Amino acid sequence: MDEQEFNRAADAQLARIEAALEIASAADDSGFDFETKPGGVIEIECDNGSKIIINRHAAAREIWLAARSGGFHFRPEGTADAIRWVGTRDGEELMVALARVLAEQ
Repeated sequence: MDEQEFNRAADAQLARIEAALEIASAADDSGFDFETKPGGVIEIECDNGSKIIINRHAAAREIWLAARSGGFHFRPEGTADAIRWVGTRDGEELMVALARVLAEQ
């Protein structure tokens, strides 16, 4: 996957994350707010003041997730129309990891 393909795939995944966060934050008891920043960065601020940062890292061709519990890297797997973002350490999918760290924080 070249850099242009990676950026397209990462931007599509970040848009899916943003859409899911919009739906989740609409609930009165969501416990977080978020902001999309330039350059493929999503910053989630929890009610307790802690933050979760999600960003694309073009040089490594990964999406990175930083949370109180640690830093996690996700690489794309699959074909252009069926890409999954999988943890480099444990194979956990990005959306599953995001839900987990959001619940923990």
